[in-house]
Amino acid sequence: MIHASPLPDVVIPDVPLTDFVLEGAAARGDKPALIDGPTGRTLTYSQLVGAVRSLAGGLASHGFEKGDVLALISPNIPEYAVVFHAVAMTGGIITTINPTYTEREVHHQLVDSNARILVTVGLFLETAIAAAADTNVREIFVLGEGPEGSDIPALTSLMGAPRSVSEPVSPDDIVVLPYSSGTTGVNKGVMLTHRNLIANIEQVLSPADISADDTLIAVLPFFHIYGMQVLMNTGLRAGATIITMPRFDLEQFLQLHQDHGITRSFVAPPIVVALAKHPMVDNYDLSKLVQVFSGAAPLSASLALEAGNRLDCEVVQGYGMTELSPVSQLTPPGMFKPGSVGVTTPNTELRIVDVATGEDLDIDVDGEMWIRGPQVMKGYLNNPQATADTLDSDGWLHTGDIGHVDSDGHVFVVDRLKELIKYKGFQVPPAELEALLLTHPAIADAAVVGKPDEEAGEIPIAFVVLKPGQSVTPEEVQEFIAGQVATYKRLGEVTVIDAIPKSASGKILRRILRDGPS
Repeated sequence: MIHASPLPDVVIPDVPLTDFVLEGAAARGDKPALIDGPTGRTLTYSQLVGAVRSLAGGLASHGFEKGDVLALISPNIPEYAVVFHAVAMTGGIITTINPTYTEREVHHQLVDSNARILVTVGLFLETAIAAAADTNVREIFVLGEGPEGSDIPALTSLMGAPRSVSEPVSPDDIVVLPYSSGTTGVNKGVMLTHRNLIANIEQVLSPADISADDTLIAVLPFFHIYGMQVLMNTGLRAGATIITMPRFDLEQFLQLHQDHGITRSFVAPPIVVALAKHPMVDNYDLSKLVQVFSGAAPLSASLALEAGNRLDCEVVQGYGMTELSPVSQLTPPGMFKPGSVGVTTPNTELRIVDVATGEDLDIDVDGEMWIRGPQVMKGYLNNPQATADTLDSDGWLHTGDIGHVDSDGHVFVVDRLKELIKYKGFQVPPAELEALLLTHPAIADAAVVGKPDEEAGEIPIAFVVLKPGQSVTPEEVQEFIAGQVATYKRLGEVTVIDAIPKSASGKILRRILRDGPS
């Protein structure tokens, strides 16, 4: 049974991404497009268009060509949108890198994406320079001021004669390469096209009722598909004002809501926890909030209701993944159902499939969620096997998540077939941490699973088997991993056990480790 969206289809134009996102920008003139929350530095819509065109012209005259890749490592600042859309305007590809990545992790993404130019901020310059060694990165530029004594040129040196039109592209040309762990394994480049991103903006914009009257808070990172698309690109297309935050700080987050009259707060579940429970919330005026929209990880029905009652607004959620650009389900205003991730987006089809038989399942029966629509990725870069494992020949993306659909078309996600750990919306692949654990001289075998955590969603914890005659403390193992991975991948716990439970085929029985022997 194929479940079509209950929402009317939207028209998806075949135009370049930047032309679409900034179509009405010039006419908005001095209206603030992006405001840096901590400093108040403002980029108006007309300034945004001018900066995008100037950087696009400069990149082109610098030899940056259609299909070339530029890597960006930056927190949320107004200039993020300038770099992103300047690259898109040249017909290039932007790969967005998590600023908390270690040198090893950044190096992997630079090599795999074949990035030619790297742009970062002064704070991350040292890591960026080290990670770019032995890659195809030819030049590094810094946004704003670099460290004292640095000879790395500022990105402003690339500004050139403004480009008036975008480089002609096919709707199926890749425009962005965010990295995702997909359903298993290490990070892979997700090939998203101009059509993918434009389609998902249209699929979100109308049902979510985002308009030029809205003021959005952008604390979710722009390098992550949720922040990049739902906040930056959809917000700019709508003509909204976007308040950027380089990192989450609850007091500043609440102050910015009060100062700017935030109407839409797009967050992840840990922030909903704070909004529901932290006493500091009572000190601020959040009365302009129309809706809090949670995504990137599951949100319990009870927490949504608790936060909604406290804030006197709807607290809803949606569902998606990087491979879906990212939204396939969302909750339009007035359609809240406790526990539901909403209804399927326009132009999108959903199947609920029996994992064992591959047969379609009926209403209210749990199975794996398969999604088909114009937002589905082109595939994984340099990884045809992973692409084939996730995308079938009929265009269905196998999400690896278990859920059901009810008679009203609302979707409920109940479990994960896949093994990824979701920490505050970030994906933590157990295989990556297990491989690192096995490089420790005292460890013979290892397994990593997610442990439920109210604030983070899940935290990665490890079970290790020691080599004969070896000893190591859990704290030493945690320190060993912490020095090699981003903060969100660090181990919350380490337990030494006699053996890792495995199936006859050698597959780790993670459920036994998570839940204990049955």
